[in-house]
Amino acid sequence: MSDIAPRWREMDAAARDVAYSPSKALPDGDLTPYLEAYATQSAATYAAHPHVQTLRYGPHDTQSVDLFMPETDDPAPLHIFIHGGYWQALSKRESTFPAQGFLDQGVAFAALDYTLAPHATLDEITAECLDAVSYLFEQADLLGIDPARISLSGSSAGAHLAAMTCLDLAPQHRPNGVILLSGIYELEPLVGTYVNEPLKMSVEDARYNSPSLRDLTTFPPTLLAWGEIEPDEFKRQSASFALQLPKAEAKEIKGRNHFDIVHDLSNGSDLAQALAKLCKF
Repeated sequence: MSDIAPRWREMDAAARDVAYSPSKALPDGDLTPYLEAYATQSAATYAAHPHVQTLRYGPHDTQSVDLFMPETDDPAPLHIFIHGGYWQALSKRESTFPAQGFLDQGVAFAALDYTLAPHATLDEITAECLDAVSYLFEQADLLGIDPARISLSGSSAGAHLAAMTCLDLAPQHRPNGVILLSGIYELEPLVGTYVNEPLKMSVEDARYNSPSLRDLTTFPPTLLAWGEIEPDEFKRQSASFALQLPKAEAKEIKGRNHFDIVHDLSNGSDLAQALAKLCKF
């Protein structure tokens, strides 16, 4: 994407509602089939792996991770996935559909859950993700995980949360590779839009929770990707953030949209192969 100049300051709230609504880029504007696919395919994953481990990184029901382990006697690489839903929808239960593709490569897969807005503020949500990823690093040896080969990804709001997590992890807990799909890294344009109604972010909150406004010096190697069929603001934010990172590659995935690009994490696609190369599977 050649034009990464921010345009949102020229928009009123109604225009930003549209610019930051990914379903508006779909031909029929209907995201329901994609959400149904997440749920159906994730249910099939749970059915195929009844011995999935549910790990708790905090006292609340939402503070948990579902871990799928490959059949191996050696410490396995681990890929951690943070779901999207604009911080107010979905859960780990709809987010396990990529697991089988990782397991087939001998890679463990963890779907991370967190408390949704309005039951948690964005500060609290980002803190939960930090706690969850730190917990998996701390427990790696006990879980049969190789702590030197732990990678992290997120989609949409999950990409934002993955980026925020990387900023505050202890040095020994930094992932060896990060994959950010269709994310948003500057949150101020959401203030005044429908997205912010359950979040109730002030401008100061939005700026504090914007990875693009933070010190990125120690950010891990990163692959950013977005679908061809996405709102321009999502494309622009990803391309702009990639230029800020110390080591990053950016890709637009032809034919994919904001909701189906996540299937390319582990399905043998070019994106999945790039992910495996980055994360040294």
